[in-house]
Amino acid sequence: MINIGVIGCGKIAQTRHLPEYADNSACKIAAVFDINMARAEETADKYGAKAFGSYEELLAVKEVDAVSICAANAAHAEITIAAFKAGKHVLCEKPMATTFEECEAMVKAAKAAGKFLMIGHNQRLAKAHAAAHQLIVNGEIGRILTFRTTFGHSGPETWSIDPGKNVWFFDKKLAAMGAMADLGIHKTDLIQYLTGQRVTEVTAYVGTLDKRNANNELIGVDDNSICIYKMDGGAVGTMTASWTYYGAEDNSTILYGTEGILHIYDDPAYSIVLEKSNGEKIYYALDQIQTNDNQTKSGIIDLWIHCLTENVPPEISGEDALYAMKAVFCALESAKEGSSIKV
Repeated sequence: MINIGVIGCGKIAQTRHLPEYADNSACKIAAVFDINMARAEETADKYGAKAFGSYEELLAVKEVDAVSICAANAAHAEITIAAFKAGKHVLCEKPMATTFEECEAMVKAAKAAGKFLMIGHNQRLAKAHAAAHQLIVNGEIGRILTFRTTFGHSGPETWSIDPGKNVWFFDKKLAAMGAMADLGIHKTDLIQYLTGQRVTEVTAYVGTLDKRNANNELIGVDDNSICIYKMDGGAVGTMTASWTYYGAEDNSTILYGTEGILHIYDDPAYSIVLEKSNGEKIYYALDQIQTNDNQTKSGIIDLWIHCLTENVPPEISGEDALYAMKAVFCALESAKEGSSIKV
């Protein structure tokens, strides 16, 4: 039985980590921490765990084998490194950290401790994304030439555990980045997974177009990020992350190859549409993508527990996540400098 500690009892913990741990018979939620002690105690009562007044106290519990870090972005590196020093395995929510140096330090700490570091890039685990990856590996659309991948919704104002126009997502000190950290990191990791290629050059716009806080001031982080990614296998495409899609959520990807086109979560009825260059169309109805309003099991927790029980290093490791994080930080630099940046 794997004993789990959950650090941060906000929305992502309440909708994903906690219920998915509770649904897995190979683990037990043993300890929780939140800066809101009343929330921590309420969560502990619900899941039969013990609430702690600090993450340091939680990490000092020898019986805790692994932790989920669901705190604000700015705290990820600090808590992760402390967890490794305490001898815990770590599942950290995205974005991995707020600087590339912090990301590297997390990976170094995991190696020094001999423990696993996994990052919550759950887009890879969606059924259509996994199936699309295999179709690409099988050569169904030939060599990938271009792509378009998008993740946009109306913003995190109602998603946070404390909803409203002053959510922590809008606070630069806590979040560091906006839509790029919330959504762009997902699609950056995903496009590398789907294509089997890594980002080598970025040209980006990262800015704030519309989102305002409770004082009617533009928020301090980006609400839109639009990037051109050049990949090491020759593909070129766009990655868009937006908090200003004031309508239906868009989490689609289209890949254009020498022998066809692959539409993923782009059709309301079919999760994959494969268009062959000879005009043939093949439709796959595998699942529907998660949205903020339609939460389904992410698969991250089951994969994490499998890694821990079987002692198998996670594929979605901290080391692997470095490639996506470096592309994200290069996008921020590109937007600031107004030029393309080599990764």
